[in-house]
Amino acid sequence: MGFAAASSHRLPLFLTDADVEKLAHWPTAIAAIRSAYADSMKGQPTPGRIFAQTADEWIRIMPSIPASGRLFGSKSIAGSFHDGLTVSYLISLFDKRTAELVALVDGNRVTGLRTAATTAVAAALIAPRRALVVGVIGSGFEARSHLSALSHELAFSDIRIFSPTPGNREELAADVLASGTSARAVDSAHEAVAGADLVLCAARSRDESPTVRSEWVAENAAIISIGSTTPAQRELPIELIGRAALIVADSVEEVMHGSGDMIAARESGLDIASVTVSLASAVGAGKPLPSEGIRIYKSTGSGLQDVVVAEALYESARSAGVGTLLPVGIVTNRK
Repeated sequence: MGFAAASSHRLPLFLTDADVEKLAHWPTAIAAIRSAYADSMKGQPTPGRIFAQTADEWIRIMPSIPASGRLFGSKSIAGSFHDGLTVSYLISLFDKRTAELVALVDGNRVTGLRTAATTAVAAALIAPRRALVVGVIGSGFEARSHLSALSHELAFSDIRIFSPTPGNREELAADVLASGTSARAVDSAHEAVAGADLVLCAARSRDESPTVRSEWVAENAAIISIGSTTPAQRELPIELIGRAALIVADSVEEVMHGSGDMIAARESGLDIASVTVSLASAVGAGKPLPSEGIRIYKSTGSGLQDVVVAEALYESARSAGVGTLLPVGIVTNRK
């Protein structure tokens, strides 16, 4: 049943991956994230990830009740090892007043959309306020989505891109150049990072070792680190984290205890807690953060980001007549 042909607004709306692609809009996603983190200083329950696992399957639940908006819900990530690794993402949204199921959203593209939108909000707080030389490690989906999102918050003077596959880095550089920004592929991570104002780490290391070295990074650079979201993953070296004047974390507890970078830094004896602040406090403070010294944004992702971006997509879908109204809903009981 198509959305336009349906008559009941009580029926839940389903958004496919193709619907999300059609509706995705960086300024809307960035605004939703900024509002959510500004309002989160009022308090909202966004617990850590809930994880269940067997030898062959796993499921992760990321719930949140944002202070902003009128919906709440969770993202579920289901994985199976029965035929390699296959993964599905589903976001469920409920009305805060009635607890009725409002929407089911394919979370595949939402994950990338909310990650890059959150990075854009954080980067606007920690990056130098001028046209930036950007060093990019990676040339895949995350690198592309982050450059696109960042372009709505920051100005670029030059972008240097490295990934291990020459064709991939050259293709991304050509695409960025075609969009009107100076960009070039370079032959090493060192060449990409050296002297950059902003370093975007968007490539998982092949052996879980850091993808940059501390000595490459300029004194007052801003670092975006999004690729170390489990205890086993490493992206930034201990020496670089030790130089940090400021670390902004989208979720302090999960970054401190769920990112391999930060676990290694703490185990080495570094007092990273003294320089770490939450993204919520940084946004909510409403004033610029320190502009000197190494400033790092570390992200592991959260259900808050998924839910508020999914709600923004839902509102856009209702306005545009996009999506499919399900023919049935679920029972909502009055207790």
